[in-house]
Amino acid sequence: MLTKKQHELLIYIHGHLSENGVSPSFDEMKEALGLKSKSGIHRLITGLEERHFIRRLPHRARAIEVVRLPEDMNQQRPERHPAFAPNVIQGNFSGALAGHKPSDDVEAMQLPLYGRIAAGTPIEALRDHNNFVDVPATILGTGEHYALEVEGESMVDAGILDGDTVVIERTETAENGAIIVALIDGEEATLKRLRRKGGAIALEPANTSFETRIFPPERVRIQGRLVGLIRQY
Repeated sequence: MLTKKQHELLIYIHGHLSENGVSPSFDEMKEALGLKSKSGIHRLITGLEERHFIRRLPHRARAIEVVRLPEDMNQQRPERHPAFAPNVIQGNFSGALAGHKPSDDVEAMQLPLYGRIAAGTPIEALRDHNNFVDVPATILGTGEHYALEVEGESMVDAGILDGDTVVIERTETAENGAIIVALIDGEEATLKRLRRKGGAIALEPANTSFETRIFPPERVRIQGRLVGLIRQY
């Protein structure tokens, strides 16, 4: 039997893991439960661990695994926006650059392939009008889309690896928690998770080796939202 606060914390941890791929920090847990100190969170975590609802992974920061859920979880779990979970498209859809065609039984669409997304380069400057990539039409919604090659390892915990091709829906707005292409100060483009915190915008990596960067809203312009991923092997 869990206490009300233990149950509330378990639901919050599970939802945060599902949405972000990592467990929340003690500060985030404290704020979510309305507690005044981290010591209260520590006691709740210890209680959940003793009751075998969670497991703390050794030698890793912010590493909590939910082992099981209470039976009434579905009734009390708050509604959350679904996070991006990479549905990796393998093989010949990215072969258009090499002159290959996609499989005949899968409808494909051509998207403009921009260069590698890297700090210091606006998205518009990356575009090469001679390069396109074929992607399955099933991963595209309405609106305009483009593709980008990923450079670096800042989003590996979200399943986005160096050298992957990401499919981006062009938009100037995105929901909190979405993975976006952000343009900082009109000159630096980056692929990060969007977090709105009060009057600020946080660009959050999915790798504990990288730091979250926080900016006033006027310094950040959303240029697109991640909707798909293509990987070659």
